[in-house]
Amino acid sequence: MSLADSVLAVNDDLPIRTDKPVHSGKVRSVYWLTEQDSRRLIEEKGYDVPADAPLAIMVISDRISAFDCIWHGENGLKGVPGKGAALNAISNHWFRLFKEKGLADSHILDIPHPFVWIVQKAKPVMIEAICRQYITGSMWRAYEKGERNFCGIELPEGLQKDQKLSELLITPSTKGILRDIPGVPEQDDVNITRENISDNFAAFNFTSADDIPVYEKLLKEGFGVISDALAELDQMFVDTKFEFGYVNDAAGNEKLIYMDEVGTPDSSRIWDGAQFRQGNIVENSKEDFRQLLLNHFPDPDILLNKDRMPERAALARDNALPLEVMQKVSDTYVGIAEKVIGKKLHLSENPKQEIIAILRDQYSLID
Repeated sequence: MSLADSVLAVNDDLPIRTDKPVHSGKVRSVYWLTEQDSRRLIEEKGYDVPADAPLAIMVISDRISAFDCIWHGENGLKGVPGKGAALNAISNHWFRLFKEKGLADSHILDIPHPFVWIVQKAKPVMIEAICRQYITGSMWRAYEKGERNFCGIELPEGLQKDQKLSELLITPSTKGILRDIPGVPEQDDVNITRENISDNFAAFNFTSADDIPVYEKLLKEGFGVISDALAELDQMFVDTKFEFGYVNDAAGNEKLIYMDEVGTPDSSRIWDGAQFRQGNIVENSKEDFRQLLLNHFPDPDILLNKDRMPERAALARDNALPLEVMQKVSDTYVGIAEKVIGKKLHLSENPKQEIIAILRDQYSLID
């Protein structure tokens, strides 16, 4: 079995029974089940959802994206070994911890395989909720240029790069293009203020203005749970992105839940504590891969300048990264996952065949 076979790069071609197009993002693919299969699984498995709730199979991949491009390695390696299993294992761990501590549920109903979630359809809150505990990355670059107001929050003078902030900052941005909201440009991923949200809560898909403080509470509590757990492993939770949505339970009660993924190296910055105390930043997250790319190519401006997107796309398409780069990224993802879950990560030799067998034999979703 070759290394390339153990990597699940293409995840939108599984023979899962569906009557809708497969939706593929940068990393995950979503298969919406037929109404008949959704009802059957809800009854057979006893999921706490309405009998007619639409369900989906969400399959993660080992693809890696950075700077809005998908990257690949030499020898036909179309992803990072272990990355998908690591991301799902970390998210599963945090979602379980959130539930144990009484925070909120997630959209995940079942985990048939390390690469697979069965989820219920949620009404997404149209906000990328960013929490920051340190000033670094894009926030530091803007601060260094003189910017002091971030999403309506005024930062003091005299902050240093990578310094811990006096409090956890929530710096939300739009998820998708939202229209007709005063003061909010009609483009994806633009920064917004709490006032923007509270004045236009329905436009962001909140059911009620009363849910805004609930969302903020879940943000801060979720961040705190992960931060405390990582601190015990001498890892620092620097910043992260949360996403939320609404679902109904079997009794028809609507509830605000965590969705997408949480606390992973794809959605967060995680620094090594021992190295930080020695004055070094060692990233246990995708930020390390971004830095590898910036150092690998002679003209890093292509990766940073949005006006050079065609050149950037060509760079990703035409350059197979050295295997040692892909292996270093694999070591980062698998390493932090094993720290978080406290055991070895199960890595499949042929994940696609395993997924098909489980969904066929245990869930009757393969014709």
